[in-house]
Amino acid sequence: MSIRKDYVRPIDFKQGRVDMTHGAGGRASAQLIDELFARAFDNDYLRQGHDGALLPLPGSGRLVVATDGHVISPLFFPGGDIGALAVHGTVNDVAMSGAMPLYLTASFIIEEGFALADLRRIVESMAAAARAAGVPIVTGDTKVVEQGKGDGVFISTTGIGLAPPGLTIDGRQARVGDAVLVSGTLGEHGVAVMSLRESLEFETAIVSDSAALHTLVQAMLQALPDPALLHVLRDPTRGGLASTLNEITRQSQVGMLLREADIPVLPQVAAACELLGLDPLYVANEGKLVAICAPEAAEPLLAAMRAHPLGQGAQRIGTVIEDANGFVQMDTRFGGRRVVDWLSGEQLPRIC
Repeated sequence: MSIRKDYVRPIDFKQGRVDMTHGAGGRASAQLIDELFARAFDNDYLRQGHDGALLPLPGSGRLVVATDGHVISPLFFPGGDIGALAVHGTVNDVAMSGAMPLYLTASFIIEEGFALADLRRIVESMAAAARAAGVPIVTGDTKVVEQGKGDGVFISTTGIGLAPPGLTIDGRQARVGDAVLVSGTLGEHGVAVMSLRESLEFETAIVSDSAALHTLVQAMLQALPDPALLHVLRDPTRGGLASTLNEITRQSQVGMLLREADIPVLPQVAAACELLGLDPLYVANEGKLVAICAPEAAEPLLAAMRAHPLGQGAQRIGTVIEDANGFVQMDTRFGGRRVVDWLSGEQLPRIC
């Protein structure tokens, strides 16, 4: 959960209504979390503001717990489906704390009339993803709602992992001078889903990057002489890279300066975004991570990432700078500089 206090006006809880922007991962989402959920549920663990909470355990190590809901439409898309996505998304939320995921739980809400063949396909895909990640689904729940009161199937998953003692990786740790890295090309997941919705065909197939990133994270940590040199990890899902970096700058009270020429985007994804009127910086990813590290750790981390199958396209894309306003700025290919703000609307609803 992000914690921000700089909104233009508070939410109108008397007359206001929830709309799609509240689930888009941008400014409206963060405001709803801050003014409702974070305020009502406030405690030291929630205040960490991370995708997964670091919890104390007797003895060494710390428990990490993360939970996520999946409402994607369509349920099946190039490169994946809601079942595999549910596993990957929650495994990644646990891994972004530097933890090793150990167990998953799963809850299904199924609409009456949903095809059993499709349900079986989803469950088998989910099981295969869990086996491939080495993270078993150990308990769960199933509910059925009346026809017309759901949308096929929704899946909620919770992940439990173990973080090594003394390691703190969260959005409050970015420091001036740090390097900003990404593990590969951006935007494939969102564009794959949107192209299917819009029945678009491209010369080169665009498939989702959905993947479990915990082995990549472990390889990165092992590549450093001191794991504490890795300060922040995030997976840029809803709201994409731009919203993720804005969340980090607010949490750490710093700014960032990016280089557009260094941000990796596949040509076919860039072309599709131009056709659809999207900015790839705001498009969801499900198999990429952002790493912010001490400058001396950048090259060892890039080498470790590029040696891993899920990090072969890793790039350094910018630097953490001092900025009291917490702006994310970008030097463009044309020699100018612009602010990369929060996602303010809903580019892609029901994307994860």
